[in-house]
This record gives sequence, structure tokens and C-alpha cells, in this order.
Amino acid sequence: MATDGFGRRIDYLRISVTDRCNLRCVYCMPPEGVDWKPSGDILSFEEIERFARVAAGEGISKIRLTGGEPLVRLGIVDHVRRLRETTGIEAIALTTNATLLPRYAAELAEAGLRRINISLDTLDPEVFARVTRGGKLADALEGLEAAFDAGMDPVKLNVVVVRSLDQDLLGFARMTLERPLHVRFIEYMPVGAVGEHSCTSAEADGWTEADHVSTDEILTRLTAEGAAAGLGELAAVARDSAPGGWGPARYYRFPGAAGTLGVISPLSHHFCGECNRLRLTADGRLRTCLFSDDEIDVRAVLRSGSDADVRDIIRVALAAKPEGHDQRHGTTRRMSQIGG
Repeated sequence: MATDGFGRRIDYLRISVTDRCNLRCVYCMPPEGVDWKPSGDILSFEEIERFARVAAGEGISKIRLTGGEPLVRLGIVDHVRRLRETTGIEAIALTTNATLLPRYAAELAEAGLRRINISLDTLDPEVFARVTRGGKLADALEGLEAAFDAGMDPVKLNVVVVRSLDQDLLGFARMTLERPLHVRFIEYMPVGAVGEHSCTSAEADGWTEADHVSTDEILTRLTAEGAAAGLGELAAVARDSAPGGWGPARYYRFPGAAGTLGVISPLSHHFCGECNRLRLTADGRLRTCLFSDDEIDVRAVLRSGSDADVRDIIRVALAAKPEGHDQRHGTTRRMSQIGG
């Protein structure tokens, strides 16, 4: 079992397989996009698999593949299969914007992927196109259907709540009534540049205090709007009845709903004391905290060192993991470069 310097069990590794994406979301990238790393700077699938195998020996049991958009990387399906069959990792999940899922969902499921998180912040096609700088909501919704058709479970929908987007939270809640979809509302996080523009602007760039919505406010809205719409009382879901999760979401449900509503509170009720994860960036840097710019070079060790050297790097990271993020606002790298 891996533990850090504060006694927290660390069993969860988020791995970014690419810094590239087929969308250009306003809070993830500047209008011109970001400079992609040369292919030689990006970890190969073999290097990722080797790191995962060593990490499993140190107590990591769960992996989530992220990006950028992980489905834009060629060979991702075979990579999932090898991670499942050769590394000793117990569970593998993937986070995606879902626009490519119609092409890959069945193959991913056949390769052993069951858990999937879909990032979708609005149900308004015009707002979706503006926020993603050209994306089509219909593509993402088709991807959601493909995940269910492929038998993936659990299927979770991640909604970053941004005040200036004027999102239809009740519309998302209604999606949980008839089928086991688990919608999680996530506080807008200060990762990347701290900007001065709201997300209503086509040139939005970076996190703003004004756009932050606390999960307390989100739950108040859901409770009031759900009652007004006749959905009944929003009630907390016991931990042992919540959808299997590896993170800090708290779950709720309207009466009779097949799915759930979750909230994730990195700022208003930060969960640093329960943090169980490390992050590996696409270019081979190990990060111990999303909000910290401190990184450990894993790529060099993977390319010139032994498995024992890789093991030592993991142990260094565990010892260096901070107690908390101290409400830091802004990081040098943006979310697409760190791994969503």
C-alpha cells in the first residue's frame, strides 16, 4: 500500500496520454490553442505501460486515462487492452469529450474498458459551439449514447459549472431520471492563467473568480428547481449506494431516479485531506497536486533508468505530496497540458 507523508493512501493515478485535443474549450486553452509537444517529448505507450506496471507494484490500483482528448491518439484501444492485461492494475477508466466515442466505444469495451467519464458543460448547442470553439453538441450526445450501447458502467457526466454560461442544471438532472447516468457538477477550478474575461466571451482566457459557483449554491438551485418542477426532494445517497468512484464526489438523487447527481468541491470544501492521487503528464512529468507547478521528471528515468529507479521516483513523489493546495489560483500549465 502506497502512503504519502501525511498518511493518506495513494492508489489512483491519472495518466494523460496526449496534450492534443479536437476541441478548443475556452477555459482549457487560449484562442490560438497551445503549442503541442513534439512527438519525441511525449511518453510512448510502452513507457506508460512500464510506469503503470511499476506503480502497481507500489500500491497504485486504479488508472484514469486523460488528455487533451485521449481518443485522438492512435492506438488507444490496444493501449487500454495492454494496460488491463499486463500491468497488474485492477481498474482502468477514461475521461473524454465523447465526440469520438461513436467510433471507439464498442472497441474500448471489448478491450476491457468499463468506466467512462464524459465532459459536457452545456445542453445548449449554441453555447456548446461557443465554449468549444466550433464543437457540435450532437456529436457529444451521440458519444454518450454510444457509451451506454457498449455496456459501459458507470457512465458519468462531468459538468464544470461556470456562472457566465447560465447552465440548465435541472436539464442535466432530468437526464438521470430514466437511466443510470451519474451527473457530477464540478466547481470551476483555477488551473492555468487567471484571466479577466468571462466564458461568455469568444476570447475568454483563464479562470475568473466571478465565474466560480460553489457546490452549496449548486445544491440549493437543484433542490429549489427540482421541487418547483415536481421532481420531489433531493436526497443524499449513502456512500455504499453511490456509484463506484475513486474521488471525492458527494452524491444525491431525486425520488425514483435511476441515476444520481454528484458535486465535487475543490475550492469551497476542499478535499485535500482525502486526496488519493498522482498525475502523470503526457510529456512524462509526475505531479503530486493539480494546483502545484512542482513536477518530477519521469521521462528521463523511463528512458535511461531501471525499474528500481522508476520505483524510487514514485517514492520521492509520495514523500513530496503537499498537505493541501492552499487555495492557490493559477498554474503555469493549462488543464490540457496537465491532464483533465
